[in-house]
Amino acid sequence: MADWMIGPRLYNCYKCGNMICRHDDSISKIFQASHGRAFLFTHVQNVVDGPEEDRQLMTGLQTVTDVYCSDCGELLGWRYIKAYEELQKYKEGKIVLERLKIAKESW
Repeated sequence: MADWMIGPRLYNCYKCGNMICRHDDSISKIFQASHGRAFLFTHVQNVVDGPEEDRQLMTGLQTVTDVYCSDCGELLGWRYIKAYEELQKYKEGKIVLERLKIAKESW
């Protein structure tokens, strides 16, 4: 197959198959979540955010929202709203998805 025919590498909700994000939007694969490895993304789609809450994470106090699949309601990860420590500010607006909650598609 020619390179121009290959589409973007995508991640879907592991439970219902709803398209969630593109691999190209991942910026880190070294995050840790409650169920293991997690990835940090700049953009996601087809998700719904829960209410904002302050949460003590491994890197300090953060304001976050849980992120759910818009089709089946499965908890996929969280979105950073506010980081209280200067070194963590780069995470603001970014989304962490648990690796076990997303499935590869088209690669």
